[in-house]
Formats: sequence, structure tokens, C-alpha cells
Amino acid sequence: MQEIKFENIIVQPVVQPLTDEKKIALSVLRLDLLHPVISGNKWFKLKYYIDEALRQNKKRIITYGGAWSNHIIATACACSQHKLKAVGIIRGEVPTEFSDTLEAAKGFGMEFIFLNRKDYQNKILPMIADPENDYIIPEGGYGIKGAEGFSTALEYCNKNEFTHFVCAVGTGTMMAGLIKAATVDQQIVGISVLKNNNDLLPAVINLLTEDEQLKNFKLMESYHFGGYAKHTSELLQFMSSLYTSSNIPSDFVYTGKLFFAVLDLVEKNYFPDSSKILIVHSGGLQGNSSLKKGTLIF
Repeated sequence: MQEIKFENIIVQPVVQPLTDEKKIALSVLRLDLLHPVISGNKWFKLKYYIDEALRQNKKRIITYGGAWSNHIIATACACSQHKLKAVGIIRGEVPTEFSDTLEAAKGFGMEFIFLNRKDYQNKILPMIADPENDYIIPEGGYGIKGAEGFSTALEYCNKNEFTHFVCAVGTGTMMAGLIKAATVDQQIVGISVLKNNNDLLPAVINLLTEDEQLKNFKLMESYHFGGYAKHTSELLQFMSSLYTSSNIPSDFVYTGKLFFAVLDLVEKNYFPDSSKILIVHSGGLQGNSSLKKGTLIF
């Protein structure tokens, strides 16, 4: 099984006519190059949970996610690497056909329990967990350990070069990690991929200390393109155009919306002239396999 390769992480400049005009420097932290499965933010959010499970001599990881969840497949792969059993509590009824994500997670040895959406929302555990042998990781790695783990991702760039960090936001864990790692002079901008989720900002704040809550951060909520895992033809066309101009692949759930939002905010003069922006590529492209073949050029 392929190892995590930190040496693959790069900071890639992105040159666009719009950014040149505004005298804005745009770069991407390519965490997606870390590993083909445990890519992007996934390894960083999982690492402190996995470390604790191993220290406590746990035998099995239990976690939550949807049928196309990056977190589910990353956890399955990470558990396989560390010789841990894995159980995925999957949102929704048993499908007639597994998604590519679930098939891959099954290949890593993960077992599934499907939960109706009401019980899933309430995080009811439809099994008897063994406190001695089981370790539960929240959905998306949400929690202090997930945020603190992700805060270490900025060790793979010179973070002091930048005025802004921008990331996609699902659970809020990655955004909280960026806030923890940033200085008081830098701004963190989160691009929500969820529609009408009033609990998202409080979820981010809940992972911060009182001092961290005083830092400069902003959650943008108008770039969801219809809601979680929703997309439009405009978004898909943008993703192909981005790949043509920069050779950076993105997905329609998270990073496509992220890149679109950044360039739109540049055009709308959200960022001051001479800003130095670092976009965090959180990896996880397997959701694109749900699209009709040929929809994207990559």
C-alpha cells in the first residue's frame, strides 16, 4: 500500500489575468498530492485520533459518513494501514448498488451499517460499541483532535508569507485548524459547501479557544451551488477551465466551489490589492466519479 508522502506537498502559484490586474498573489497548498486515498485534509484530521486509538490499544474504529464520503474512504484506508478494523455508519438505506467510494472502502476491509437519515442525524449508534476495543471518530473528523491535527498542515508551507488562507467548509474542522495555526494578522476565509446551515459557524467556534475566537475569520455562505454535493453546469465548466489553465483538478462537492469562490471574491474586490492568498486544496476527488463520463476533462 502506498505510503503517505509529505515530500509531494507543494505550494503552487496560480496565475490568472484577474489576479494580475488586482496585483494579488494566488497560491494553492496541494495537500491533494499527499496520498491517492488519504489525500488532502483527511490524513491531518485523522492523525491524532488514530494515534490515540493505537495508544489505547483499540482494535476497531467506528465512524460516520455518506455514500460518497471522503472521510469514510480515508478512514478505511488509514485503518487498513494501521491494522485496525473499521466500521462505517453510512447515512441512508442500503443501496441497490454501492457507490465507488463504498466499494473502495469495502476493499480496505471496512464493514458498513446503514442508518436511516433521522437516526443518522441524531448519531444513534446502531450497534453495541465495546469501550475496551472500539474508538469512535466523529463524522468528518470533527473535534478538537481533528482541528489540532489539521493545524499542522501549515507546517508544509511558509505560512508567514500569506495574508489570507481560504478553504472549503463542511464540518468546520479544517477551518478551525487554520484559525489555530494563523497569526492575528492573517485572515481565514471559509467557503461553506452547505446550504442554510446555521450551525456551521458555531461548530467552528466550538473548536476554538477564547483567544483563537478573537482572530480574523469569515465564513462565506453563498457559494454552495444549490447545497451539499449539488452542482450546476457553470461550476462544472469552471472546473474544466481551471484544470486547463493550472493543471489543478477539483471536485464538485468541495474544491470546485472553493476555487470558484476565491476568483469571484477577487473580482468583487473582497481581497485588498497586494494580498497574498493561500488556497488549501483538501483533496478527495472520488465524488467526481458519480458524474457522467466525459463531463470533466480530467
